[in-house]
Amino acid sequence: MLLQTPEQALSLIQDNETIWCHSMAATPYAMLNALAKVALDKQNLTLLSLHTEHSEVLCSPELAGHLRQRVFFVGRPTRPAVNCGSADYVPAFLSEIPKMFRSGEQIVDTAIIQVSPPDKHGLCSLGVSVEATRAAMQSAKKIIAQINPNMPRTHGDSFVHLSDFAAYCELETAIPLHLPATPDPVTSQIGRNVASLVRDGDCLQMGIGAIPDATLACLHDRQHLGIHTEMFSDGVLPLLEKGVFTNRNKRKHPGKIVTTFAMGSQALYDFVDDNPEVVFLDVAYTNDTSVIRQNPQVMAINSALQVDLSGQVCADSLGTRIYSGVGGQMDFVRGAALSDGGRSVIALPATAAGGTVSRISSLLSPGAGVVTTRAHVHYIVTEYGVANLRARSLSERAKALINIAAPQFREQLTREAFEDWGLRW
Repeated sequence: MLLQTPEQALSLIQDNETIWCHSMAATPYAMLNALAKVALDKQNLTLLSLHTEHSEVLCSPELAGHLRQRVFFVGRPTRPAVNCGSADYVPAFLSEIPKMFRSGEQIVDTAIIQVSPPDKHGLCSLGVSVEATRAAMQSAKKIIAQINPNMPRTHGDSFVHLSDFAAYCELETAIPLHLPATPDPVTSQIGRNVASLVRDGDCLQMGIGAIPDATLACLHDRQHLGIHTEMFSDGVLPLLEKGVFTNRNKRKHPGKIVTTFAMGSQALYDFVDDNPEVVFLDVAYTNDTSVIRQNPQVMAINSALQVDLSGQVCADSLGTRIYSGVGGQMDFVRGAALSDGGRSVIALPATAAGGTVSRISSLLSPGAGVVTTRAHVHYIVTEYGVANLRARSLSERAKALINIAAPQFREQLTREAFEDWGLRW
């Protein structure tokens, strides 16, 4: 039923409910602002989400006992709350979250979503983010929607009929933008190093940020690249215009860009709007290892916070402080490894804190989360080079990683390789 305000629509929520919130750039932040008000009259609400945008209001101390966030991926709005104990982080492979919903392992009472206006058939679109929201809607007892004329209409698993909504309101708000990062010498060199591993005909998975964009900027001379990814951003647009991405070599969805969400500029959102070349699919499918591996030459490009000398990759925490999440890194690292001609890359700057800390360390910081294990890791890339760890011994790995560490830390790392690991060469 059509209700005039978000507060009216959200009044259907009852005490003790577990709520799913549409995530990423599709975060219905206007609805969340209203939820923060409605929740003050409720008790023991739990809000599930991935990364959300403009959701800081949900961290208000006033909501204690009324609403608690439970997130599968930590972003800027939720990071302080998670690390002070007023919100909860749930480590999980992104591909497995829909299964939790569909199996009933994780109950969803209400799904709050943001959609495009209905077409002549009454079908709205989840727009720029399908991720786990498709599964949450299928599992929820009721769906409450914000219909936003600014939400792009996308193809794939994104459609939902107006009649499926228990309540909805029509409200125009801006879709959050993530503008391309300004390149710097470090990220540009990392991009060149990663790009040196990209072959004609590769099927790419990449994320958002300066390193993926720097890599893509170096691929203008490649041919017949494809995209099967968890997400994509603006860096692909110039290559699409130039014909570098044709998707012709893919066995799954040839000729199509496959993704589960997109974040970027208005130009990116305009590109995906009503574009049948781009399909937004359920993350249980896009990130399924058995699907990923069917494409030849899958190249997965991901990032990390820290790598130890054995090749263990920490990507979700700084020691015990949660920074991001498990996400889909392992889904694609493993899928790429099983793909014919596939490979995976973990790319990161060699240092942090203004060059005072080496991101390549002898041991991970106490409490650091291992997202990609040393048995799964393939290439590690910094601005100082490429280390191939596949089928390498611990001593060979340590030597290769020290060679791509910042020069001022190499002597120390060599000493620690012996002291901590008993390695020598």
